[in-house]
Amino acid sequence: MKDFVKLLRSSPWSARFGMAVIVFYVVIATFAPIISPYGETDIVGSEFEPWGEGFFLGTDNLGRDMFTRLVYGARNTIGIAFVTTCLAFLIGGFFGLMAATLGGWVDQALSRIVDVFMALPPLIFALLLLTILGTSIPILIVVIAVLDSTRVYRLARAVAMNIAVMDFVEVARLRGEGLMWIIRREVLPNSMPPLVAEFGLRFCFVFLFISALSFLGLGIQPPTADWGSMVRDNATLITYGDITPLLPAGAIALLTVGVNFVVDWFLHKTAGLRDDQ
Repeated sequence: MKDFVKLLRSSPWSARFGMAVIVFYVVIATFAPIISPYGETDIVGSEFEPWGEGFFLGTDNLGRDMFTRLVYGARNTIGIAFVTTCLAFLIGGFFGLMAATLGGWVDQALSRIVDVFMALPPLIFALLLLTILGTSIPILIVVIAVLDSTRVYRLARAVAMNIAVMDFVEVARLRGEGLMWIIRREVLPNSMPPLVAEFGLRFCFVFLFISALSFLGLGIQPPTADWGSMVRDNATLITYGDITPLLPAGAIALLTVGVNFVVDWFLHKTAGLRDDQ
């Protein structure tokens, strides 16, 4: 704990800001039912009621409380993006480390398959798959995770290629250690810093990707609160000078900036660089 406090004090203001934003969003998402004054799908007033005492941020196109929808949107959008990113890293990281460790035809076969997927425009391909398979949350998570795992694969393979040829890995092979043991005990621990940084960046990309799909109508489906669909449903208010549709867009942008600040600082620390005094 003392080491963490010392590390936090030595961090730049940008990293502190980013960590504060992440903690704030996690608290909001965790305690959404307690913080929000109404239920997620409750219709509590007329459509597009203005900001006021009864409704802190007004109501949406169906008369649901905007503040409540924003709070629940944090839980749904961030939670689904986090699960999707974890699954993408589980798939892409495993196959990337395996390809680098085994090499040969396994590496070539996996890399060519990944090249095919990466050659396809991800948004268009996701729209096609979701149109065919449906837009339920499990399908949404699997489709985006598989598409995003190709980027994770490329990084994991590139990092592990340099580690797999080192002496301590060769010694493990000569001792007769199995593939999974070598990956888990030798390759993975030495690949963690860039993979952890990539996790933060991938989370941002997945987070924005899900919001974009929701905005287009093929992401998280109503009545589940989601920031992307909230922008679409209330976009008409912009023509009347109302900034309500910008609130979920601002929530998306703020979290993205906060995570990127923390990732930049983490990369700076793990690279062994020193700040100029």
